[in-house]
This record gives sequence, structure tokens and C-alpha cells, in this order.
Amino acid sequence: MAIRKKKDSSLCKALNLVKDKTCDAVLSAGSTGAFLAGCNFIVGRIKGVKRPALTPIMPGKNGPFIVVDAGANVDCKPEYLLQFAHMGKEYYKGVLNSENPSIGLVNIGAEEEKGNDLTKNTYQLLKNEKSFNFIGNVEPRDITSGDTNVLVCDGFTGNTLLKSCEGVAMSLMKLMKEKFMASFKGKMGALMLKDSLKEIKSMMDYTEYGGAPLLGVKGGVIKAHGSSNAFAIKNAINQAIKFANGNVVNDIEQVLKELEEKEKNKEQEETK
Repeated sequence: MAIRKKKDSSLCKALNLVKDKTCDAVLSAGSTGAFLAGCNFIVGRIKGVKRPALTPIMPGKNGPFIVVDAGANVDCKPEYLLQFAHMGKEYYKGVLNSENPSIGLVNIGAEEEKGNDLTKNTYQLLKNEKSFNFIGNVEPRDITSGDTNVLVCDGFTGNTLLKSCEGVAMSLMKLMKEKFMASFKGKMGALMLKDSLKEIKSMMDYTEYGGAPLLGVKGGVIKAHGSSNAFAIKNAINQAIKFANGNVVNDIEQVLKELEEKEKNKEQEETK
């Protein structure tokens, strides 16, 4: 309703600038629902995209990883998740400069037969896609290692995962501060560990990455956290620049075009 009735709002005008190719990217820390609706209705989807997906970069012990989808699509089909994997792969390549990123499916167990119908059917699709460096199922406890570059899941699972990680990180940092400040010995220990603690805080801080792109639309659209500070917004702008310079939209368009051609050839062969 907001997108349709408030066409002169700053959000609508910004999205129209991306649609018209006047701007390469748009960033918003406002209403997620209004922003995602505007991206779909104004900027529009890339041809062949079934569902756009939110894809935040998250800090891992051994390096950053991405989650796709992190909340744009609560109810998904296996073919949606297959597209998420393709889009996530191109994004990771373009923004994080990895030529052959590993892809994993978020699941309750590492075994192939684990999970519900969605994850079981998606597993087979990802396994059969020869262009993927598919490593199989990844359990939530192993996600934050950062060993898997692209984590695929439905939006409900991804959003729960994202917020759980944020909550654990914030609680852990608060608990450490409380315990260190509770005694003289703790304060001395914190002083000695000051540089290491700052490094850990930086590694676990979502503001280091700033925001999450909505993959699958015809432009760079970055959704920042509603509680973003100036540092987070600066990093979100930097991410938008990397998104544009990485030609992510063009790469996704090309991959989907190739997939469409493969499907057509496959159908023709089956008909023969």
C-alpha cells in the first residue's frame, strides 16, 4: 500500500533511479516489507527469477559466508532454493572474489536422507548441478565456522539463523564485559587482552558488512539493519559499490539464461 500510494516518497524515488539506470544501487535501513515490495514492483525481477532472496554476509571463524535466503521467502519450493544457490554463487564470486565457492544446504543433519521434503528434494537438485562445488548438508552448529561459503535455505530458516547468530554474539559480548568488569583481576585481564577482544568483537559485528542485498532484481538493492549506526551505513554503501563493480546482476542474468537454454534442450531431447 505504501509503495502504491506514496509514489513521491524518498524510497520510491530512489528505487525508480535504479530502475531507470540513473543509479547502480540503492540502500535503505527503513521498513523491510516496503523496501522488498518496492524492489519487486518498481525495480523488477531479472528474467527467469522465481523469487528474489535476501543474502547477508555473515562473519565466520575462518572467513565470511553468506545465507540465501535470509527472510524474503518464508514458503519455498526446491526449485527456488536451486536458484538461490545459483544467485548466491554469483554474488559470492563478484563481491568476495572466490572463483569456486563451496555451497551447502542448511539442515538438521549432515546425512543425505535427513530433513523434511523441502530439504530432501533440494539436496538432489543441488547434488545433480555439475557447476556447483556442493558439499552437502550443513548443520547449524557448523555454520559459524565459515568453512562453507554459500549456505542455502528457505527464508524462515535463514531469518531464524541470522537473528539467532546476532543474539548469541550480542549476549556473549555483554557477558564477557560483565564478568571482566566484576573484579579487579578481571579488569586487569581485560586490559591485557584488549587488542584480542577488539579483534573478536570486530569479527562478530554485523556492522562490518552493513547490509544484505536482495538478489534477483534488476539492480543493486541493499537492505541495512534498522538499528544501523553510521559505521554500518558506511559499510553498506561500500558493499553496494562492490556489488555494482562485481557485475553481479549481469552474471545472474547470464547464468539463468544458460539454465533456461539447458532446460529447453533437455525438453526437446525428451520429446524426441
